[in-house]
Amino acid sequence: MLALVVLAACSTNKHTPITLGKNPIFEGWYADPEGTVFGKEYWIFPTFSAKYEQQVFLDAFSSKDLKMWKKHEHVLDTSIIKWAKQAMWAPAVVEKDKKYYLFFSANDVQRPGGPMWNTGNGLNRSGGIGIAVADKPGGPYKDYLGKPLIDGFHNNAQPIDQGVFKDTDGTWYMFYGGWSHCNMVKLNSTFTGFVPWEDGSIYKEITPKGYVEGPFMFLRKGKYYLMWSEGGWGNDSYKVAYAMANKATGPFNRIGTILQSDKSVATGAGHNSVINTPGTDNWFMVYHRRPIPNLGRDHRVTCIDKMEFEEDGKIREVKMTN
Repeated sequence: MLALVVLAACSTNKHTPITLGKNPIFEGWYADPEGTVFGKEYWIFPTFSAKYEQQVFLDAFSSKDLKMWKKHEHVLDTSIIKWAKQAMWAPAVVEKDKKYYLFFSANDVQRPGGPMWNTGNGLNRSGGIGIAVADKPGGPYKDYLGKPLIDGFHNNAQPIDQGVFKDTDGTWYMFYGGWSHCNMVKLNSTFTGFVPWEDGSIYKEITPKGYVEGPFMFLRKGKYYLMWSEGGWGNDSYKVAYAMANKATGPFNRIGTILQSDKSVATGAGHNSVINTPGTDNWFMVYHRRPIPNLGRDHRVTCIDKMEFEEDGKIREVKMTN
């Protein structure tokens, strides 16, 4: 689903050789990994991949070298977020004013009359995108708002899979949306609400062709890259596509697919984020995939592979490795 920190804005052309560890990078079923850098440490915040009734907490992992990972258990769970009664997933974490803000999706809120609406299930009538806050990346986190930041459908976008991005002018944007619709909003300075667009609206739809869910943005050499997942997250059609633009607000025209199933390695690859080693032009895609043989819908693992660019800035196809 995406945190989006502009570490890329100060990157150079320097390529420092980095040898990655094995894939998957840590044990356990984890999906929707949010990768970032805080200080001199790499951090990954993934979804615990399980059935909804078991997907009620978030772990985090930290590393100094992209090889050895330290597990930080239950940095957030439904005992802390009282309004989250069913499932927490797709974390996105950013640092602002020496605080760490963890954005997350919870409860799988549905729209009345929608394809997943269940009149007998009260849990899918509330929820959305929430925020937790802590003094350290590994927590402890506490509920920041006491309620969802977004709890309804706008422009037909389900309020899930949020990614947060700080632009070079200091503006904080959030991209989010499921059910094949992507919205963009401007966060206010306290992350308690939104700044209206020039026309007075709050939710700006920017849905690229083929978009399904999981938006993520990063900046490299003056170009803004929006990435997203296509296909079905529960099967082998899942994949990652992207667009490039000259500003954070787009427009975003689909360029192509850069990550997809490879039955010699794994299937169901998607819901990615991107890590840039600060001060270099080294880039890595963090994503989940299903090992072969696929033993279940929720048997997903977190992996990292190198991401490379053409001279014109386009992203080369990412090759999954072990």
